[in-house]
Amino acid sequence: QVQLVESGGGLVQPGGSLRLSCTASGSISGLNAMGWYRQAPGKQRGWVAGITTGGSTDYAWSVKGRFTISRDNNKNMVYLQMNSLKPEDTAVYYCNTQPRTYSWGQGTQVTVSS
Repeated sequence: QVQLVESGGGLVQPGGSLRLSCTASGSISGLNAMGWYRQAPGKQRGWVAGITTGGSTDYAWSVKGRFTISRDNNKNMVYLQMNSLKPEDTAVYYCNTQPRTYSWGQGTQVTVSS
């Protein structure tokens, strides 16, 4: 069972940037796709971005053009670069396979507020 640990969240002003990291305890190189998900207060967890083993990416319409997902299979890491952050991006962010196969980690809190 691969364990996933997210980090890099924090408090940022609107328009700011953050880079989230996801560390996998095991190899992710053989997995078809990895994704970032988020859960805002009072809302269901939803998909944000995904990346295949080959590097093809896709994004939710709400973050397209602002967020960039990437992966380093050699380091078993997945990243989410978030630019032009908005208050509505406030949420706990999680990584997992796409579709999800592993237990959710603790996530990392992102708060966008002035």
